[in-house]
Formats: sequence, C-alpha cells, structure tokens
Amino acid sequence: MYEFLWWWLFALLPLPLLIRWWLKPAEQAEGVALKVPFLEDFQQGKQLLGSSWYGLLALLLASVAWVMLVAAAARPVWIGDTVAMPVSGRDLMLAVDLSGSMQEQDFILNGQVVDRLVATKAVAGEFVRKRTGDRVGMVLFGDQAYLQVPLTFDRQTVLQLLNESQIGLAGERTAIGDAIGLALKRLQASPEKNRVLILMTDGANTAGSVSPLEAADMAAAAGLKIYTVGIGSESDQMRSVFGFQLMNPTADLDEKTLKSIAERTGGAYFRARDTEEFHNIYAELDRLEPAEKEAQQWRPQQELFRWPLLAAFVLSMAAAVLRLNRE
Repeated sequence: MYEFLWWWLFALLPLPLLIRWWLKPAEQAEGVALKVPFLEDFQQGKQLLGSSWYGLLALLLASVAWVMLVAAAARPVWIGDTVAMPVSGRDLMLAVDLSGSMQEQDFILNGQVVDRLVATKAVAGEFVRKRTGDRVGMVLFGDQAYLQVPLTFDRQTVLQLLNESQIGLAGERTAIGDAIGLALKRLQASPEKNRVLILMTDGANTAGSVSPLEAADMAAAAGLKIYTVGIGSESDQMRSVFGFQLMNPTADLDEKTLKSIAERTGGAYFRARDTEEFHNIYAELDRLEPAEKEAQQWRPQQELFRWPLLAAFVLSMAAAVLRLNRE
C-alpha cells in the first residue's frame, strides 16, 4: 500500500493562490486601443490568441508541477507486507581448538576418513545454520586465543570463517584458559542469562596465561554458561613394523578439567568419539539452549519521493519552455 508519512504538508497546496491573492499584481501602463483595418493585423491577432493558449498550458503544467513538489515533500512510501522478525534469547560463542593434534584422522564423514577439524567444521556448521535469530561469534585458539568473529546475526559469515580456519593457524599448543577468558570478555555486554560458550578441544591446557579452572571461576561469577566438548575417538589402529597396534589417540584429552569447567559454570560436558556422537551433542545443545524467539512485526518501506520530484522538475522545465515560446 501507498502512504504519505508527512501527509500534513498537503496543506501547502493552496499556497500559490494565497500569495497571488495577498500580493497585488503589477500595474500595467494604460494605452489607447487602435483599430487598424489591415489584413496582416488579423494575422497578428491569431498569433496573440495562440500565445494565450501557450500561457494557459504553461500555467497548467506549473500547477501540476507544484502538486508533484508538495507530494514529494510529503514523503510517499510503499509499505510492504508484514514480516515476522525473530529475536534471539542467546548470545552464543564458539571456541574451536586449532592445535596440531586436531589433524588426527579418526573421524568418518560421508564414508571418508577425515581429521578432527574437518568433522568439527561439518557438525558445528550445521549447528550454526539452525540458530536462526541467534547472535553467534567465534574464538580460535592454539598457543593463544584469537577473536575470529565478533557476535553477529550474520551466520553466513561465521560459517565462511569457520570453514577457512586451518590447523596451526593459532599455534601448535592449546590455551584453553585464554580461550575462555577472551570469550568472557566479548560476552560481557550481553544479558547475563543469555551468555553461552561452546568450547571444543581434543587436548589439555598446555599454553596461555590463565588456567582453565581460574577462567571457569571468572566465567561462573559473570554468569557465562560453558558447554565443553571433548573431541576424538578412544581407540585407533596404527601400522608399525610389528603389524597393527591398538592406540589411544586421545590420551592427552583432559576430560577431568573439561568436566570441571562445565560443572562450575552450570553447563555440561560432552564426548564426541565419532560424527554420530557429534551430531547428537549439537542436537542436545539445541534442546538445552533453545533459540528463544519473540515474534516482532516489521513492514519494509520503500521511499518513493524521487518520482514526484522528477515529475515536478520535468513539468516545470516544460512550463518554462512554453513561456519562452510565448514571448
């Protein structure tokens, strides 16, 4: 539908008439009418009659131009259909481990053996896509923690930067405490009940200036809820000169600390041994931390003032040309 946001400006339409009524016309010099009975004078009379039509047409065009100018000033807009806008109740931060151990290939994705980071990208990416209306951010950590994506509603950007992350980009070691501290800093401005961190790692804290438990205590005091995810299978076969040997690729995973971090902050600890468990973890996270949405109504508006303004310009130019021809 069309609507004029400043409709009261149409009160200016009679302004030219009021000005004409208030201001006296310029006095014309009195002259003596002469009658000349020559044929060529009749021809001049026809020209004068034609010029009067030019004047009437110019006056009409100028009047329509004035109407168009007032219409443009009244801000005409096209208002579209009502759109429901979701509002999230969560500010969600992902903390992804990029240490060297994440290159261990002990996950199967779509029938192919992949490393832990590839599996994390696939499953976490699916989780992010479902968080319609959530503000999502991302921290990458290795030797140090880096803010890769600040909190944003642009989930496509989060997915793109998650997929572009590479093992070793932040160093070879694991700074879990620093990752929690950085996420806490970025979530400080969020409402306390809405702060959530999902921390994914396959190792133990081996770097950083803050210990994981100290960071967890600070997070608990600030109302930040942390869900921790331990990544990696519990057993794998490795070929050696003596044949295949059974090994534990996640022997360095500090599950005790990860559980303690989750307990102190009111979150939960999950174990991702394969891609199926990974999917189940994020399904459970969706259940524990639903994207609370409130329906807000929004009607898109498109400004249309430029069209009557353009019409006023064209009509005024046409009226000016007619007046010049009349003279």
